[in-house]
Amino acid sequence: MTDLTTLTLAAALDGLKSKQFSSVELTEAFNAAIRKARVLNAFVVETPEKALEMARASDARRAKGKAGRLDGAPLGIKDLYCTKGVRTTACSGILGEFTPTYESTVTQNLWDEGAVMLGKLNMDEFAMGSSNETSHFGNVINPWRRKGDNQGLTPGGSSGGSASSVAANLCLAATASDTGGSIRQPASFTGTVGIKPTYGRASRYGMVAFASSLDQAGPIARTVEDSAILLEVMCSHDPKDSTSLNIKTPNWRGDVRKGVKGMKIGIPKEYRIDGLSDEIDALWQQGIKWLKEAGAEIIDISLPHTKYALPAYYIVAPAEASSNLARYDGMRYGARVEGNNLTQTYEGTRASGFGKEVQRRLMIGTYVLSSGYYDAYYLRAQKVRTKIFQDFVSAFETCDAILTPACPSPAFAFGEKSGDPVEMYLNDVFTVTANLAGLPGIAVPAGLSASGLPLGLQVIGKALDEAACFRVGGALEDAAGFVAKPEKWW
Repeated sequence: MTDLTTLTLAAALDGLKSKQFSSVELTEAFNAAIRKARVLNAFVVETPEKALEMARASDARRAKGKAGRLDGAPLGIKDLYCTKGVRTTACSGILGEFTPTYESTVTQNLWDEGAVMLGKLNMDEFAMGSSNETSHFGNVINPWRRKGDNQGLTPGGSSGGSASSVAANLCLAATASDTGGSIRQPASFTGTVGIKPTYGRASRYGMVAFASSLDQAGPIARTVEDSAILLEVMCSHDPKDSTSLNIKTPNWRGDVRKGVKGMKIGIPKEYRIDGLSDEIDALWQQGIKWLKEAGAEIIDISLPHTKYALPAYYIVAPAEASSNLARYDGMRYGARVEGNNLTQTYEGTRASGFGKEVQRRLMIGTYVLSSGYYDAYYLRAQKVRTKIFQDFVSAFETCDAILTPACPSPAFAFGEKSGDPVEMYLNDVFTVTANLAGLPGIAVPAGLSASGLPLGLQVIGKALDEAACFRVGGALEDAAGFVAKPEKWW
């Protein structure tokens, strides 16, 4: 029998259905793989006993003919999702040993369809970061290495644990979240597929909040089809989330192989930024060629306010974080540092509980919301956000989807960019626009860099048109034929 951990989610579900193996066998294989790969630091909580218990229950359901859509499939869960009875900290010291008494809607949807939880995945603290270097539990290591170089590489962030675990075959797929590119950038860095759906498609109930108007749940998986299978289950209307859309979730899996014949694909001139590497540009041109050969029409489009997207994002996101993270004060739950009075307790708790990057963003956010600066910064950034959304509305009058690079570079080594926050923030230059406009975006692996690292392309769709992302993503996947895997060194 093939190594069960190398199966795609679709193949694993088929194997479970045809009784080639049981969920217990599959789960044991992943539990063993996780134990052997601890050097990657992808998991911050392992739940092997819980996983086997869920697997046994799944096998029993399948024997009775009552299997759900994901029955028996072992998944990893980003530490941002509240999981009942299992520690959830968003990889921050300030949440201490917080163990929720309730389940997030997204994970509840997975368990309702029979999925198995292998554990909680490492991430940048409160999802603030592009390299997984801000986690309270240390860096996640990318399973990929540069040719002839043993230096540890970042898997991207904030969903670094999700991307690393999927790339290293430690789970069939993983939940992730995307505020400014935190699904698509790590997927691009690890040769995996990641999709951020339209804002409001998936419930935010039970997700630790970073920036409420930008955060959105989504999967990281091995293939475009796998990401469609998982996203269909993750998305649902939820009365507990006021931003949740009351609409039916389509059959996206059926869109993956529909092809792009007759589709119009927009190429934004503003994404040809200064300093874009030759190999990223060459990959983009190759993607355009593939889609043309598959029957799509290529259209040049303009998104004139793109250059303001990063500055606007780094005002809006920290401002919302400043508001959301005000609740962590050491009073009701999480870590607490005792002081001589209430103010000292607040200050000591927040100073020791939050990491440097989170503190930096909270200070920026508090500043732009303060009296005298609100209009100059926050209000202006929201106006820019509206302009960016209008750019997309105009562009989509002439095209069905937009093709761009996913990231300006392949994975980089630890410390290469962390000394300069601005350089680190530039990692999100191609991804933040979709968050600001609330649009769906998918990252698909499309080639290798000169140093042997994965490179990805991004497809942005109209609001609620994930189907276009899956169609174009499926066509790119077929054309690229990306089957490269990291050489096992762990």
